[in-house]
Amino acid sequence: MKRLLKYSPLLLTALTGAILLGGCAVNPVSGKQDFVLMSEEAEIEMGRKAAPEVLKEFSRYDNAELQAYVQRVGEGLAAHSHRTNLVYRFTVLDSADVNAFALPGGYIYITRGLLAYLNSEAQLAAVLGHEIGHVTARHSVQQQSAAQAADIGLTLGSILIPGLDNPGAQQLFGTLGSALLSGYGRDHELEADRLGAEYMARSGYNPHEIIAVIGVLKDQETFEKQLAAEEKREPRVYHGLFASHPDNDTRLQQVVASAEAFKTPAATRVNQSGFLNILDGLTYGDSEREGVRRGNHFYHKDLGFALTFPAGWRVENRPDRLIATAPQGDGVLQINSEDINKRVTPEAFLRTRLKLATLQNGEPFSHQGMEGYTALARTRTPYGQRLARFTVIYFGTQAFVFAGVGKDEGEPYRYDKDFLASAKSFHALTEAERPLAAALRLDIIRAGNNTRFAGLARESRIPHHAEEQLRLLNHYYPAGEPAPGASIKIVR
Repeated sequence: MKRLLKYSPLLLTALTGAILLGGCAVNPVSGKQDFVLMSEEAEIEMGRKAAPEVLKEFSRYDNAELQAYVQRVGEGLAAHSHRTNLVYRFTVLDSADVNAFALPGGYIYITRGLLAYLNSEAQLAAVLGHEIGHVTARHSVQQQSAAQAADIGLTLGSILIPGLDNPGAQQLFGTLGSALLSGYGRDHELEADRLGAEYMARSGYNPHEIIAVIGVLKDQETFEKQLAAEEKREPRVYHGLFASHPDNDTRLQQVVASAEAFKTPAATRVNQSGFLNILDGLTYGDSEREGVRRGNHFYHKDLGFALTFPAGWRVENRPDRLIATAPQGDGVLQINSEDINKRVTPEAFLRTRLKLATLQNGEPFSHQGMEGYTALARTRTPYGQRLARFTVIYFGTQAFVFAGVGKDEGEPYRYDKDFLASAKSFHALTEAERPLAAALRLDIIRAGNNTRFAGLARESRIPHHAEEQLRLLNHYYPAGEPAPGASIKIVR
């Protein structure tokens, strides 16, 4: 839970200005003329302007050793690419989402959420090689040019971070076209697969590890869809090669096989043990920076607070707010914080800052030494104009605002007690709760003779579906057990 990134006018200027340069250009991969509306200089500028905005929204993961390792693997692949003149930057983002994407000009990102499901350096190389392929083939420029030529509007932003489905990304590039979440076309994805396989082979990796990665993340996608159905939400799945075709796809098999022509006798590098050692201690799931969910409880170490949601409600930890949804989807509670800039009462804060001029049944209260106010007000909600419950609590220099509403206009008070109970559960984090505010982390262990995933799940801190998630992390989904002596990931 952190501040939501606002859209940057500087970024918009860079993106829209890029179309003034360019024309026909030689594609670095095919050697053929492409009709493009952007020069290489403008392409690079677009990536350079967008990169700082990405890092404001999706913070860099705080692990210098891991960052250096990913940069080293990426640079090794890029050295065998079709655009060695570019300076490539590879960054691990502090996000639990399973994703990777590339900005034009050589800015490539992979989330720690995706890293957790990989099992070797070769599999990391498969993901990075694929994203390098998008850069070297100038897919972003081709997609933008095709969109403009078809007179469907300039969609430069649509290809910057495809598949990164979260409100910050949608706000950042929302004005740049609806293709933001769609990814590239099938042909571009397949070409990125082919180029990634080639760069892997030239760099000494077995290109067939691409197939292994797709199998692993297809399993992860299957589980994510199951989870989304249980939680009544849209699934969050990685766009790229993992969504564009199955691991037994004929065309994919062909492009990977074509990389055999570039293999050297030493092109067998996998490096599982070194990769797993680097992953030891990787944050899994919620980060301490944005707060940690434990069942229906929420703990934020950095901001120093905790609270409880109604039992059975689904809680989303978004960058700028917390959102809890009733099991049937007919009630929602949103929590966000704002700076207190003037010495006004909580009631005045609701009226002036939130512009809730007409408050009903208002009541001031004091809660564990904190000043608060709660009232009903009619406002626009996800369900339309409704009577909503607003509660504000002053905590230090921050005002925490709770806004709850029910879907049924004929039953406006159905969840009112739940909304108030959550607001009044808000309290300063205690010393006893600090361990609960610590993030889950991967731990690499050796399997023993009797190691079974069911037993590991019983001892794991993973809050739900622990056995399935441990199997996914270790590539034993949906069945199978680790061999004695095998290195496996557990979550502590």
